[in-house]
Amino acid sequence: MAAEEFIIPFNVDYGAIELKRVYQRFTLWSLGLATVVQAIGLGSYWGSVWLAEEEEPIRTVRILKYTDLGPPPSLQNQQAAPNVAISAPSVKPSIGIPVPVPDAEVSPEQTFATQQELSQAVSEVSTATTGGGDLQITIDEEPPDFVAVEKEPSIVKKVEPKYPEIALRAGLEGTVYVKMWVDKEGKVRKVVILKSDAEIFNQNAHDAAMQWVYTPALMQKGPVSVWVAVPFKFRLSNK
Repeated sequence: MAAEEFIIPFNVDYGAIELKRVYQRFTLWSLGLATVVQAIGLGSYWGSVWLAEEEEPIRTVRILKYTDLGPPPSLQNQQAAPNVAISAPSVKPSIGIPVPVPDAEVSPEQTFATQQELSQAVSEVSTATTGGGDLQITIDEEPPDFVAVEKEPSIVKKVEPKYPEIALRAGLEGTVYVKMWVDKEGKVRKVVILKSDAEIFNQNAHDAAMQWVYTPALMQKGPVSVWVAVPFKFRLSNK
């Protein structure tokens, strides 16, 4: 059977021109549709934001006139504060009550010490007799870590520490930093070890520092007690 031939009675134009016409039309439709969708989305977002906004509260200000205030309250009709009963002490105090003294018995030469006289006082000294001599006890408070002075203490007597025998045989060297409390008389009242290279030197440095003597530190024309830091170096002469 021979192949049949189909003949199209009319000509159909299809090519680049038709494709260009079709894609331009659909491009315009897609662009318009995308614009509408975007407009709907933005409108929904801004609409929800506008609906979520709270309205500012309305403040009402009322202006009053002086005549609307009325008369002031009366001072005579005010209620008095209630009286509170306070129990009196059963026994009157007998200490601290001043007793008048006649003018003839008052000494005109008796005066109070001034601030300058009080600052020049060195320390309170009490004397007691025991056996065959007098015992003087000086009361002096321990100073703080830092005391402002006009004149620093200077060394009057300096005692070198003894080299420990064990450290001498072992050939050990080191430095001991001590803090000495110098009182108002220039004597060392207390020694504190601040830093030490070896504990074997601590006791000898402490004993030597307790024998030092200073001139007292001065502040406002009066002696004061201060802390003085001194390093004690233990060095061998043959090295």
